[in-house]
Amino acid sequence: MQIKKFLLLGILCTYVIFSKAQTTSSSVSGQLKSSSGEPVSAATIKLRNSSYGATSDENGFYKVTNVKPGDYIVEIRAIGFKSQKKSIKIGNGDDVKLNLGLDEDVKEMETVHVIGRTKAQEVNRQAFNVTAIDATKLYNTTLDISGALDRVAGVRVRESGGVGSNFNVSLNGFSGNHIRYFIDGIPMDNFGSSFQINNIPINVAERVEVYKGVVPMWLGSDALGGAVNIVTGNRHRNYVDASYSYGSFNTHRSVINAAATSESGLTVQLSAFQNYSDNNYKTDLKLRLQNDMVPEKRASSVRRFNDTYHNETLIANVGVVNKSFADNLLFGITLGQNYKEIQTAARPESVYGQLHRRGRIVMPSLKYKKTNLIKGLDLTVNANYNLGYEKTIDTARADYDWDGIRDPKPTLGERDGGQLAKYKNNNGLGTAMLSYKISDHHSVAVNNVFSTFNRKTDDLLFPEKNALDPAKKMDKNVLGFGYGYDVENKLSVNLFGKYIYLNNVIGSRNVNKSTEKLGYGMALAYYIIPDLQLRTSYELTNRMPEANEIFGDLENQAASPNLKPEKSDNLNLGIVYGFKINEVNRFSVTANAIYRYSGDFIYNKFVGGTSGSQNLLIADNRSGVRTTGIDGEIRYSYKNWLSAGATVTYQKLRNLQKYDPKPDGGFYENESVVYLDQMPNIPYFFGNADVSASFKNVLRKGNNLTVGYNLLYVNSFWLYWPSLGSTSGDDKNGIPTQVAHDMNFVYSMKNGRYNVSLEVKNITDKPVFDNFSLQKPGRGFYLNFRYFINKS
Repeated sequence: MQIKKFLLLGILCTYVIFSKAQTTSSSVSGQLKSSSGEPVSAATIKLRNSSYGATSDENGFYKVTNVKPGDYIVEIRAIGFKSQKKSIKIGNGDDVKLNLGLDEDVKEMETVHVIGRTKAQEVNRQAFNVTAIDATKLYNTTLDISGALDRVAGVRVRESGGVGSNFNVSLNGFSGNHIRYFIDGIPMDNFGSSFQINNIPINVAERVEVYKGVVPMWLGSDALGGAVNIVTGNRHRNYVDASYSYGSFNTHRSVINAAATSESGLTVQLSAFQNYSDNNYKTDLKLRLQNDMVPEKRASSVRRFNDTYHNETLIANVGVVNKSFADNLLFGITLGQNYKEIQTAARPESVYGQLHRRGRIVMPSLKYKKTNLIKGLDLTVNANYNLGYEKTIDTARADYDWDGIRDPKPTLGERDGGQLAKYKNNNGLGTAMLSYKISDHHSVAVNNVFSTFNRKTDDLLFPEKNALDPAKKMDKNVLGFGYGYDVENKLSVNLFGKYIYLNNVIGSRNVNKSTEKLGYGMALAYYIIPDLQLRTSYELTNRMPEANEIFGDLENQAASPNLKPEKSDNLNLGIVYGFKINEVNRFSVTANAIYRYSGDFIYNKFVGGTSGSQNLLIADNRSGVRTTGIDGEIRYSYKNWLSAGATVTYQKLRNLQKYDPKPDGGFYENESVVYLDQMPNIPYFFGNADVSASFKNVLRKGNNLTVGYNLLYVNSFWLYWPSLGSTSGDDKNGIPTQVAHDMNFVYSMKNGRYNVSLEVKNITDKPVFDNFSLQKPGRGFYLNFRYFINKS
């Protein structure tokens, strides 16, 4: 029934698209320059007495699209420049070229060094508890998306090792599948292991938006605790942006982004990247993990020897832009592959020497967007289907210890029973969103996201088992409705509701089960003054269990077919304030308080509890978990060359399940010893600090030098329940306090065309841990080269 509704919506959208295809619209475009010939970026271009407008990019180019024919007055404003007005006449289908020179406002230019708000700053002014990272400022680094997220207040990215390792984003206490990921608003649930946030380079994004707790309706998600949206943007019509880096542990990263767009609107877009690392860094081990090793081989640290990772990904789109029937209509393909050696299980007690995994992604896609389909009505449609697979190879007749020496054995596999299985995780996605601006202040929207998952297992070692493991299927539909009221720099109100439908099929258990959930929420922002915002948001949200939680994955996750959906009441209170001591010393402060009450909270625990058999994790429900916390960020800038900031997060996740469940059903009568305990293996106090200085015209005009420093701090926390074991903690496992220091040096030549950077990570070479005592790389050096050319 839900599929029929989705198809009906798609047919309706298609009819509307082609019924409007004959309507032609017009545009105004050009470039803004200062009196000295320098491009003017972040200028505001508005057509007076209309809703049409745009912002100039870093090269001064702008374009106002979908303009109705008529007479207009174009008004241009930019901080530090005198405003300018120009009368123009636009005919049907015209593309009016308007290149202008702006005169500096001498009075302002003597003191003002910060120009108008960037897109990231505008996102941060939403009513939602959101932080946007300006990715363009990180293009000369070797960071991936997860590395950039790790610098956001309330966010902790936890990895089990080096490049390509498993990761887990903790966002205000929620983690793992509680958080949803998007690229340009499209869910990434079906992108596979070749395309994840810890292998996507930062250069792919224009900005990264982090929504904490309450997720906007237009993202169409059943997230419980937040969402990450990677916005690729469309900054340049014709450009090449290529970079290559080499560093410690034989790490190589390459990225190329390019686009070519003709005057007629035909466009070709390309993004390609690869990551490679031996990940052969030293790891500190307790002597008990080396008991089987030859005595003279025992040491305080040993090198990882089965941890090589590489992935290669290509994203290509071809289509048209700025047409009367479409702002963009793109047909694309995503191709990718990855190879991952698996050094350990969920804990370092189990070590492997040949176990590895491979995966591929083959995903065709369609993207369509049209603003002002009719006046005030915008339509966005996206669809993709992943035809890829994942494959686990565990066929060695041997065991390994941390000495790396192979010990033969008669049975197959380093794990019990061995494995050579190919999983076709074929899954598809279709989204459609209609938004309508009723008036200057009122708008409504409807959004629908349908996803389907179909896993087929091919056991290459024991094909006869395939009949015992029929397909596992999951269909999910999220339908959202929203209303917005907005008065610029005064008041913003968002009301929304979400209806979620899920159907699971587990053939081996003859299970065919459907679940329906309804959620709702609101977000409110009030501006006391334009730069002082108070905001609050609330959502009753529901999250359906994911395929990997129910069916298991290929590595360390066991199946949990009886997992229940979880729900949460999420409440945020926040303040955003920008102020200045004088015209050259500026500050911004963001502070948030959070409250979450989650029922049937899904969390990962070890299979086997605290025993030595901890090779796998399994998802389980807690009847209740309460989260309270605060996080904040303060930033300072001096003129346009010095920037510094710090973030801090403190959060408590209390276990509210009063009675422990019995193995055979029901609950024990006595109160649980871990009732009201802090949830285990979740960091509760952490923060970042950074400072950077930029120096203009170093050695030569147009050449700039930037020096930066970043500090990471994570307070110690327990791996298991705090109330278990002795009060001294001698017999407990814990994650120690971590302090890591990073430095970076970036030298840009010819106004950013050529760039060379050097990064030093974990300067003091201190052990750092994230997940289950699995150590991350120590001190590393990385050299990065980047070339950028743009012709709009």
